[in-house]
Amino acid sequence: MSNCQVFSEIQKLEVVLVHEPDQEIQNVTPEYLEHLLFEDIPYLPNMQSEHQAFSSLLRSHGVEVLYLKELMEVVLSNEYVKTNFIKDVLHESRYSENGAHDHLFDYLQSLRTSELLASIMAGILKTDVPKQKKTHLYELMDQQYPFYLDPMPNLYFTRDPAAVIGEGISVNRMKKAARRRESLFIDYISKHHKLFQDSPPVYFSRDTGFPLEGGDQLVLSEKVIAIGAGERTSAQGIEKLAKEIFSSDTSFEKIVAVEIPHNRAFMHLDTIFTMVDKNKFTVHPVAFENHGHLKIFILEKVESDGEFAIYERSSLIETLKEVLDLDEIVFIPCGGQNEIISSREQWNDGSNTLTLSPGVVVTYDRNEVSNRLLREHGVEVLEIESAELSRGRGGPRCMSMPIKRTRQKL
Repeated sequence: MSNCQVFSEIQKLEVVLVHEPDQEIQNVTPEYLEHLLFEDIPYLPNMQSEHQAFSSLLRSHGVEVLYLKELMEVVLSNEYVKTNFIKDVLHESRYSENGAHDHLFDYLQSLRTSELLASIMAGILKTDVPKQKKTHLYELMDQQYPFYLDPMPNLYFTRDPAAVIGEGISVNRMKKAARRRESLFIDYISKHHKLFQDSPPVYFSRDTGFPLEGGDQLVLSEKVIAIGAGERTSAQGIEKLAKEIFSSDTSFEKIVAVEIPHNRAFMHLDTIFTMVDKNKFTVHPVAFENHGHLKIFILEKVESDGEFAIYERSSLIETLKEVLDLDEIVFIPCGGQNEIISSREQWNDGSNTLTLSPGVVVTYDRNEVSNRLLREHGVEVLEIESAELSRGRGGPRCMSMPIKRTRQKL
């Protein structure tokens, strides 16, 4: 049996990949909030406590929790792989294009594996490299920007850089430059760690020229995937993924492409819409606007070589009934129908639920109305504290990359 196995959003979660926030958060400063995709600066000690409680909750429900840094330490114990990883990091950061490459490479190569990972994740300050190594004008003159390599504060959102789909994997190309290096970690883990020793098919490569992010990828069933097209995922990326999946030996027959608003409040599809039970979904009220009409397209496999037909739809609820072969779909609105509450709780990821098993979800405690509505609809809600974690604009689903879920008939 493959270590990669995700055929639904709601089947029992067995193995998940996370990253506990660390020193990269400490290198977020007011001047560079927008550049690093943050609105505020979290308080790291409390943030780590909240994340540790999140991981503990997952373990208490039988989930094996894997840590990104620990998997990478195993991968980089091979010196040849470590050298190539450093080269790729510098190339991704465009340091192959200037004279700083050589002394940055020497600096990183001199570090122990744990120090290397910590430095790359936290960001490398210009003060980290001895002054006598700085032999280029831009290094000596440009003291306004303090980093050689930017910190990676979004790394705790492990959902986005990659997604397990069926028994394969999508290693995503991140839209924003501040996050693009994140999928390098997953790329190396998928190629060099024993977790992926069965060589799962790769349906999407981070070298692909079109953006695609995990927050927009939802596996609804063994036959259906939903993908959002918005700020972070392009229609071309969706088509590229569809062609690869449909030309592979998989059970997937349909991809539902949903156009979502192109703005930060609706960053990914999973900030608007997540699956919590066989026929129950959390939704943001934007799904009900314009009489519930959205731009939706069903990409349906027609040939074994990856070709597909495209059919247009407008109602999300009717489309879900169609593709999932269900008589009834229950939408649970984030924040209820109150415009103010729904806007506030959607901003704090009230729709971004992580389903542990059918009808059992993890949510942020701050979304009181959304959580109450979930419970009223028969969903068991496991709340985690979120004063600091929520400052990065991502919820429990964002903070988790499922590797394996039980394959069971629902």
